[in-house]
Amino acid sequence: MKKLQILGTGCPKCNKLAEQTKEAAESLGIEFEIEKVTDITKIMEFGVMMTPALAVDGEVKVTGKVPSVDDIKKMIQ
Repeated sequence: MKKLQILGTGCPKCNKLAEQTKEAAESLGIEFEIEKVTDITKIMEFGVMMTPALAVDGEVKVTGKVPSVDDIKKMIQ
């Protein structure tokens, strides 16, 4: 099971990233869990300075932007 973490404070871009990540994971047919990390201290522990960010199994894949669904698919496979 993939652990997909959305790092951000809940801004519109963070919510968009969460929606697109869910869509990408569902279209790949993988088992996944999405966690929204909104605590600034925890976000900084990932080394992230710009949100939103996406971490897959604890590894940060993208920061500061919302990639396309197709790009997210590549990151989570």
